[in-house]
Amino acid sequence: MTGEPRLLIGGEWVSALSKVPIVNPYDDTVVAEVPVADAELVERALQAAAEAKAEMARLPAYRRSEILLKAARLVAERKEELAATITRETGKTIRNSRQEIDRSIFTLTVCAEEAGRLAGEEVRLDRVPGSENRMGFVVRQPVGVVACITPFNAPFNLICHKAGPAIAAGNAVIVKPAPQAPLTGLMLGEILLEAGLPPRAISVVNGGPDVGRQLVQDPRVNFIAFTGSARVGQEIARTAGFKKLMLELGSNAGVYVHSDARLDKAVPRLVQGAFATTGQACISTQRIYVHESLFAAFLERFLPAVERLVVGDPMDPATDIGPMIDKAAAERVEAWIREAEAGMARVLVGGRRQGATVWPTVLAEVRPDMKVVCEEVFGPVVSVIPVASLEEGLARINDSAYGLQAGIFTESIDVAFRAAKELEVGGVIVNDSSKYRVDNMPFGGVKASGIGRESPADCVERMTEKKLLVFTLD
Repeated sequence: MTGEPRLLIGGEWVSALSKVPIVNPYDDTVVAEVPVADAELVERALQAAAEAKAEMARLPAYRRSEILLKAARLVAERKEELAATITRETGKTIRNSRQEIDRSIFTLTVCAEEAGRLAGEEVRLDRVPGSENRMGFVVRQPVGVVACITPFNAPFNLICHKAGPAIAAGNAVIVKPAPQAPLTGLMLGEILLEAGLPPRAISVVNGGPDVGRQLVQDPRVNFIAFTGSARVGQEIARTAGFKKLMLELGSNAGVYVHSDARLDKAVPRLVQGAFATTGQACISTQRIYVHESLFAAFLERFLPAVERLVVGDPMDPATDIGPMIDKAAAERVEAWIREAEAGMARVLVGGRRQGATVWPTVLAEVRPDMKVVCEEVFGPVVSVIPVASLEEGLARINDSAYGLQAGIFTESIDVAFRAAKELEVGGVIVNDSSKYRVDNMPFGGVKASGIGRESPADCVERMTEKKLLVFTLD
């Protein structure tokens, strides 16, 4: 892909009549103008994927692995270009963008390894009288066509987390990147082609809800891998029919700081958990419940640490907090802060906005029914709340429509295991924030936080179907 961005349709670079500007949220400069796929272009992508699925299914495991490993090497070679593009189109700090590219290299590498790990099993049919001369085997085959619908907050790695396993499993892929941040998705399409992926097996279509709806409803799509809001995830689940789904949705993640916690560990990790990537992550720490015996000491350390965060130009390596994805998102977060203040919450740090930038904000004296507590803020806002006991801390974390990840800080193995047992979430992180994630762990939630687990191993398995083979030996 050279010159102006184009869409990737079945391995071919095409333009479109309609284009939209991609705007840098920090300085409002236009990064690029990107074509928007219409229904005809999406249809071409669907047709190409449907035609390519047989070729992908025939592609041997070693070739799938080679393609993904070469893609990982190409990503490493283009690391600075990719990271700078992420920062320009999303406002993510350049440090965080470089970390995302490093993670993406690891994700693709693990996907390459998983391509060779798909295995079947023998079924002992001779457990049943009359089947003494029969043998049964289960093999795994690709589902066919995987649609990957991804968000803006990790625009490159979350495509790798969906397209990588799909390719490892032998599927054709259609990617719909976030309309706010499609550039690195298009760059990944280019990288996969250069790595040797069969051209018809990859499309990258930019667009809004209409494009997503067309992919979700089309019978040629066999699997939908989506990361985004709970509202959109519920709409996908209602309209997808019999398609297999992997939905990674929202959260208002909570962390409990027990009475025996080491604050020298808890404070820096919770500052990062709440404010890294400007709080725009589904597992960003939004609620911190602190045992009342430690509450004052916690605030004495936590508030100055938040105030030391550097807010500014995301291209500056010294910057900790850049802008949110756009001014509208920042205005929404500011409105939620003002609404909490009107309800008698106190702003301990931050609370201000300039353009698309919201300063790191710490709230106290919040109520459970406030939006900043019970809904997903998806911004640099955290509430700190004293609790009287472990039981109350765990109950308050569980008092949520969501259940993605939670954290607990404690020096007691008994307390840690109790939290692990009682917390209604997909992942319990002991002595770190809810935001801890590495890319080979089974990541996902319960309740309104989604369906399925996102790791290369989990996704490769789910992006295949079991087929039973029975042999009669006379």
